[in-house]
Amino acid sequence: MNFINLHTHSFTDTPSCLEIVNQYPLELDLTVPNFSIGIHPWKINEKSIDSELNIIEQTAQHTNCLALGECGLDKRIATSLELQIQVFTRQINLAEKFKKPLIIHCVAAFEELVELKKKYQIKVPMIVHGFSKNKILAKQLIDNGLYLSFGKYLMQNEAVEAAFKSVPLNLFFLETDSSSYDIESIYARAAQIKEVDLLTLQNQVQYNYKSVFKI
Repeated sequence: MNFINLHTHSFTDTPSCLEIVNQYPLELDLTVPNFSIGIHPWKINEKSIDSELNIIEQTAQHTNCLALGECGLDKRIATSLELQIQVFTRQINLAEKFKKPLIIHCVAAFEELVELKKKYQIKVPMIVHGFSKNKILAKQLIDNGLYLSFGKYLMQNEAVEAAFKSVPLNLFFLETDSSSYDIESIYARAAQIKEVDLLTLQNQVQYNYKSVFKI
């Protein structure tokens, strides 16, 4: 296992890569070797929330289920923030119950995310995926005990590069999400930014993975 892809929507079955494949409750495939499962804020349907959460609760006990999510908050969609918080909170409770990390989708709601972490004294690791902001926000999130996962924006945005460079080695992950970049390219760019060789970076991400996912 040379690469760990913290969050992807495409299972490529690449032998050299452990992929945590994002899955939705109503589209679940238990044959995927490693996956996360959650209700994305874009996918909230009031009519099926309870049934979807029941599926998540059952699936969280499956050995292939490594994390809950992606789930979280997004202020740039029509779904009310109040409903998003309700759905997110119920998934937080399941993550705590089954001691699974949370893979977080967060858009323009980082203050609320930190408030929820403090309010519920969340103990499971929380990983903000697809981080696309600056090093000031990165520091705020890290100071509040969150991990950050970086992907396509490392290839496109100097502010994100600076944020990544500032993140301590034990607090980050790398991912492809739904981008066209492959994980090898993202690792190569990450190693360049961190000014380390590829093997050192691979070993660090594997260490982070084993630490957070209790492997």
